[in-house]
Amino acid sequence: MIADSVRLALPREAGTIAALQRRSWAASDAVLGAELLGSVDLATMTASWEAAILRPPLAQFRVLVALGQERLVGFAALGPSDDPDAAEGEDGLVAEFVIDPPAVHLGHGSRLLNAAMDTLRADGFSRATWWVRATDDELRRFLVEAGWGADGAHTEVAVTEAGPRVRLVRLHTSLS
Repeated sequence: MIADSVRLALPREAGTIAALQRRSWAASDAVLGAELLGSVDLATMTASWEAAILRPPLAQFRVLVALGQERLVGFAALGPSDDPDAAEGEDGLVAEFVIDPPAVHLGHGSRLLNAAMDTLRADGFSRATWWVRATDDELRRFLVEAGWGADGAHTEVAVTEAGPRVRLVRLHTSLS
């Protein structure tokens, strides 16, 4: 049995992370989920996650996993912010954050968020940012309750030029 915890991801977990990310895409929005799932296959995603774990482009790129009683129940990908207005060396980014839907509201998200913030802080960042879908009220509420707030930045993204557009808002928090 694995105790509820968070740690760095292991290369052998890349397939589980990719499958969890695909489940989260499918559950997020029917049209967007189909577009995302059609854009990349599981084998390619697994290879990308394995590379991110084994050979990150910088030491500050990390993949954390949340473990439940018997399995991996979530993951987060962290690193320096690549936003044009980011302060180099000061702004970290939560690039991905997924908790398996059956494991939501069991404390895994809070544990993973706390570990992500501790990791970014240990890597020398003083602020964390996170792009959140404007329609994801549950995630925004979770983050606001944890001390995050909107900083006024927003954007729209799409998987393909003709595909559905998703509006994102940026949240931030101090790590000091």
